[in-house]
Amino acid sequence: MSRSLNKVTLIGNLGADPEVRSTSNGSRVATFSLATSRSWNGPSGDRQEKTEWHRCVVWNSKVSQLADIVERYLKKGDKVYVEGRIEYRQWQDKENQTRYMTEINVREMIMLSGRGGANADGMEGEAPARSRASADRSRGAVAGSSAASGSGTGEFEDFKGSLEEEDDDLPF
Repeated sequence: MSRSLNKVTLIGNLGADPEVRSTSNGSRVATFSLATSRSWNGPSGDRQEKTEWHRCVVWNSKVSQLADIVERYLKKGDKVYVEGRIEYRQWQDKENQTRYMTEINVREMIMLSGRGGANADGMEGEAPARSRASADRSRGAVAGSSAASGSGTGEFEDFKGSLEEEDDDLPF
């Protein structure tokens, strides 16, 4: 059996605030540009850097409100992990020129930028820095974030008592 895989994993920074819009059928979609950089020493020993820009597209679906999470929590400069698939599109513009676009269709993301102060829920403390949202729960991925699930901070603060207990039934 022949298989194929179209999977992209990126960690980068948003180049601008996300743009969120609604389609004619009521679906919500967020788009943002993500910058990834690499650096190396050139032949003469000088430091060189190259930045690549990726257009990311995030849709709300029946199982995930990922576009709403992007709108609520992400802003220019934030570091984010995205996972998805690469898609190539082409179309004819008004001058009948063929245009091409490469996009990353985001299925999962983890927000890596932590912020102090009040978060979007009005609660003091750190915003959901390691929030994870999955648009593909059929794969068995679980959204374990406050942003995605609406419960807690995604950390162990909700279970402090359990972590401090020394009474367990483990034989070792």
